[in-house]
Amino acid sequence: MSLENVVVIESRPNTRCLRMKIANINGRAHIVTQTGGVDIETASQGKFGADPQRLIEQLDELKAWYAQNKPAEDSSLSTVALQQDLSRLCSPVPNPGQVFAVGLNYKAHGNEVAMAIPEQPMIFTKFSSSIAGPGATIVLPADTVDWEVELVVVIGKRGRHIHASAALDHIAGYCVGQDISERTLQMANNPPQFSIAKSFEAFAPTGPWLTTADEVDVNSLRLTCRAGGETLQDGNTKDMLFNVPTLIAYVSGICELRAGDVIFSGTPDGVGFVRNPPRFIKDGWLLESSIEGLGSMANPCTQRECLV
Repeated sequence: MSLENVVVIESRPNTRCLRMKIANINGRAHIVTQTGGVDIETASQGKFGADPQRLIEQLDELKAWYAQNKPAEDSSLSTVALQQDLSRLCSPVPNPGQVFAVGLNYKAHGNEVAMAIPEQPMIFTKFSSSIAGPGATIVLPADTVDWEVELVVVIGKRGRHIHASAALDHIAGYCVGQDISERTLQMANNPPQFSIAKSFEAFAPTGPWLTTADEVDVNSLRLTCRAGGETLQDGNTKDMLFNVPTLIAYVSGICELRAGDVIFSGTPDGVGFVRNPPRFIKDGWLLESSIEGLGSMANPCTQRECLV
């Protein structure tokens, strides 16, 4: 798949902010609206580059530039067209320095896996080489690979010991994510080995773009996961045990958060390995993941060929 970075911006009436999304197509950063897009580096005469990681640190400056200049759009680069052709997109944050993930952050999920509800956030990591795009193919290394749709938080401003009341000032935006898990490997040892079992190639698809923090209220967003027309998960971020500001306060009290870091904020109930009988991703599935206001991903799944 070719890579390209796209920034999506829409104007919002009666607000001081512009609505922005950042996507990734063919290595070039673009500003796009519902009807078109522009090449940022070209239109800004090099004021901004094409690197999506760098743009995350420049969102305020980019918004001000766009509001003042309003460059002409290419109608072939609309949000609608990009959503319809996810093969053009890769992760909007392709090289995060740190990838944090949260376990058991929805009570119903804790109940379904028969684990005690944590008194503080349960944090692990997914290694950054697992990051992939919203249309990337997930190659199944075994027949026990599971799904977990999640809200992904993208950090825009570095900090330590960030108070929950100031957490939103440190967020660049949000995107849809999947915390894909190979359950046999995860449960092979005691205690379970979360990070390595969740870090195979393309086990962290994110996208379809980054939606800036001023565009959505993440306190109540519906998130769903579907395959073959069947709804596998249907939850809402209002049911998080630890909301986004609490997670940022907790993690930053231990680790410095830096621009471009991402946090997978936990999954609602409906995962496969605790079903009776257990269910797992099958060869040929199209795993569809959506979050209200943030867009949708569609990842084809294929079984790895045996080399023996």
